[in-house]
Amino acid sequence: MQFTLILIVFGLVFMRNVRTISVDEHGYILYCPCMGRFGNQADHFLGALGFAHGLNRTLVLPPWVEYRKGEAKSIQVPFDQYFQVAALSEYHKVITMENFMTQLAPALWPPAERVSFCYTERMGLDGRVNGSCNAKSGNPFGPFWDTFSVDFAKSEFFGPKLNYDVYHHDMASKWTEKYPADKWPVIAFTGAPASFPIQRENRELHQYLRWSVKIENAARDFIRSSLPKGAFMGIHLRNGLDWVRACDHVKESANLFSSPQCLGYRNEKGSLTLDMCLPSKDIIIRQIKRQIKNHKEAYKNNDIKSIFVASDSNHMIHDLNEALKRMNVTVVKLSENNPHVDLAILGMSNHFIGNCVSSYSAFVKRERDAKGFPSSFWAFPAEKHSLKATNAGLTHEEL
Repeated sequence: MQFTLILIVFGLVFMRNVRTISVDEHGYILYCPCMGRFGNQADHFLGALGFAHGLNRTLVLPPWVEYRKGEAKSIQVPFDQYFQVAALSEYHKVITMENFMTQLAPALWPPAERVSFCYTERMGLDGRVNGSCNAKSGNPFGPFWDTFSVDFAKSEFFGPKLNYDVYHHDMASKWTEKYPADKWPVIAFTGAPASFPIQRENRELHQYLRWSVKIENAARDFIRSSLPKGAFMGIHLRNGLDWVRACDHVKESANLFSSPQCLGYRNEKGSLTLDMCLPSKDIIIRQIKRQIKNHKEAYKNNDIKSIFVASDSNHMIHDLNEALKRMNVTVVKLSENNPHVDLAILGMSNHFIGNCVSSYSAFVKRERDAKGFPSSFWAFPAEKHSLKATNAGLTHEEL
């Protein structure tokens, strides 16, 4: 009798912990985050979230696509390794791709009915256009879908009448009319159903993108153990060779990458300059010193004691420590390469200075905007050249 009771209790506990995933009658959105690295993928993710919300379809959370040294193919990192799924559910219906493929796809999206959606035909690796989206052609497209053993039976072209802007022209209802959920329960896009840089209306959705407990704890542990007590500034430096080459296009571009975040989507707040894209050491040091002084004036008894640097190449630790030693400010970085913890730390800083053009900086800026934290950008607004040293109170030797 006692043994039977134990079995019954165990069974009830087990059943209580088993989650039954019900099918969303309004359908699902899948996509490959196949453009760029994390910053670009994050822009696209928020756009896809807004798109799925507009269509009232559940968004299937794709893994993050990463490219690691020595690996010939991309690596797919589960979405919830970096971010909380529950936080996104506060805004819209979501499910991880792992759960969707194992629990819903076998019946809802069988292999014979797997259709890839794209705006128009996409060229294959052989250089031919064969009336297909070629959804698995190239890296990361192939490795991404292969992670879930997905092959496509056919392609569907939705252009030119449909697009991803569900905030205008009644676009959401046009999608629903063309692809009703009862006939098209799953819409799987070759790439993200979103624009880059992020559409203005989707920026505020970043408030639902919250770091996983693992990432947040790692960031807080670093701040407690490696930074002196007091306020700290976070800065992002893009200065790798690929970025230097990208900034060569400034002279021929009104907007470049994420520059609308500071210049406006129609350049209503200014014009793009090389200094915004690739600030010199002089500009960086001068701006940091000015911000330290501004912070001291604004927040009495809470001086900035340290600078945390995230960078894709040169963190400038020695240069900055030398320049700031008279101000008793320490400059530090992570000992290991961990861009997501970098981002989380930057988001927690008392002030952040980022790169106007970088989508990585844009991620931090959106997070801080959602929290009401202050941020600024390198060389924006542009300084008046003749007043640079005078305003900063610097000598020629300090420059």
